[in-house]
Amino acid sequence: MAAGSASTWDPAQYNRFAVEREQPFWDLAALLEPVTAPAVADMGCGDGRLTAALHDRLGAQRTVGVDASPDMLASASSRQTNGLDFERGDLAQWQGHGLDIVFSNAALHWVPDHAAVLRRWREALRPSGQLAVQVPANASHPSHQVASELAEEWLGRDAPPDPVNANVRQPEDYAELLEALGFARQHVRLQVYTHRLASTAEVIEWLKGTSLTRIAVVLTPEDYRAFVDEYRRRLVEVLGDRSPYLYLFKRILLWGRLP
Repeated sequence: MAAGSASTWDPAQYNRFAVEREQPFWDLAALLEPVTAPAVADMGCGDGRLTAALHDRLGAQRTVGVDASPDMLASASSRQTNGLDFERGDLAQWQGHGLDIVFSNAALHWVPDHAAVLRRWREALRPSGQLAVQVPANASHPSHQVASELAEEWLGRDAPPDPVNANVRQPEDYAELLEALGFARQHVRLQVYTHRLASTAEVIEWLKGTSLTRIAVVLTPEDYRAFVDEYRRRLVEVLGDRSPYLYLFKRILLWGRLP
């Protein structure tokens, strides 16, 4: 929820599936080991709702939520309290220091060169600091494949790539990265989440809140509506018109702790 065009991120659209999106966040948080009053950065904090909940759960002394979207940060500002702040920042270039935990849920895939980004995040940690990151790994699902194929038809070489397909690496690559970055212990896993949506058409609404934002930024509003209509027609043709629809979504969860 961190990159893409700042103007295309809609907190209400994103949160249409808040329950489903929340489960990977807390699965990632469950990998963290207890730290007394930690200093925390949440990279790609979105509207700050889960950042605030994480701040409370960890008993954090201070937490900063970082995001690129002004719309998301406008929603987050109402949650700012003593010890909990939000700031606009580029995940690819952000640098911090003196942190016990760098946490990032469903954001890193929007930026390239994960080795360099994770190195900067690791450098923000104190000794014994923890890194916890979750990225979607669902580029092989028809929901993503059909969107990419249609974007290429409409935009040719100007079609923005699916960030998951372009940037996300294999789980074993992240394990090797954590080792190279000096994490003494680590946990990396690929997990399949099962989301029971009301219908196949709900998959389109899911992607309108995330992956399709990359299409919205390069089309006029009228053309984007036409794109979504054609995407809906093709996706239902591929997946079938089912009610309910079981949306299978793969994600990579990784955690490491420094010595």
